[in-house]
Amino acid sequence: MRAICIGQAAYDITLPVDHFPIENKKMRSQAKVECSGGSACNCAYLLAKWGIDTYFAGVVGDDYYGNKIKEELDKIGINTKYLEINKSYQTTSSYIIANTTIGSRTIITNRPKELILEDKDVQEKFDVILLDGYERSFSNKIIEANPDAIKIIDAGSLKEATIELSKKVDYVVCSKDFAEDYTRKNVDYNDLTSLVVIYNILKKDFKNNIIITLEDKGCFVYDNGYKLVPTLKAKAVDTTGAGDIFHGAFTYAIANKFDMIKTLKYANIAGSLSVRKMGGQLSIPTLDEVRRKYDECSKPR
Repeated sequence: MRAICIGQAAYDITLPVDHFPIENKKMRSQAKVECSGGSACNCAYLLAKWGIDTYFAGVVGDDYYGNKIKEELDKIGINTKYLEINKSYQTTSSYIIANTTIGSRTIITNRPKELILEDKDVQEKFDVILLDGYERSFSNKIIEANPDAIKIIDAGSLKEATIELSKKVDYVVCSKDFAEDYTRKNVDYNDLTSLVVIYNILKKDFKNNIIITLEDKGCFVYDNGYKLVPTLKAKAVDTTGAGDIFHGAFTYAIANKFDMIKTLKYANIAGSLSVRKMGGQLSIPTLDEVRRKYDECSKPR
């Protein structure tokens, strides 16, 4: 099985603190955690870690951060022949304030200008394609060249490219923010019919499988009926990358022909385990950890 993840790569610098900084005050963090990041990049990292033959396509600058990203992807076994290192660009970097008391994170991203992957001649065929809404042109090229591949998009935020690509894939895994912004309707957790209304609008427009992720509430799907699939309870210290890890685990499970509910449980477990550690890619659980937790949760009580 061969997968390709197309989209954003960034370098994450996380500063853990026990409360959010007060404006115009000094604050000291006792640690600094650095690793590669970015939605598609994190998904690729998980797939490779879980044993899938994985390619990553994106662009970084010819600088310290860009070379570190390539080094880390190469080390885990990701094929980086479609990772462009461009001397004209500065690699995207993200500075993350992680409030370890409540598990929240605030991200400031430095993306000096849009990094666009140059057109490349692609010889390989892919069984699975994961997109994050960046690299529209290259994404379209890979979709057209691989009509039989399983195609998934991580629709995290509302962008023109994400809307276009969402109409060309098999699975739209969208965030609550994307769902609300696109439909101009709000989720009310006290009235699940609000999710049904939002889901039906997305289904009507995109005509494919829709999954709405709801952070610590789990995710919402139609599978022989509307279902809210809850996540695991976890004491979060850093939620950075948890959504990307969910998407990576979802992609792995769908590629391995898991049924939808088992797929979402795997993805929920992977995301939940990740928030217990610092750093996005550094917190990706092993496949064995997720399997054990799934088996544990599946036992009759």
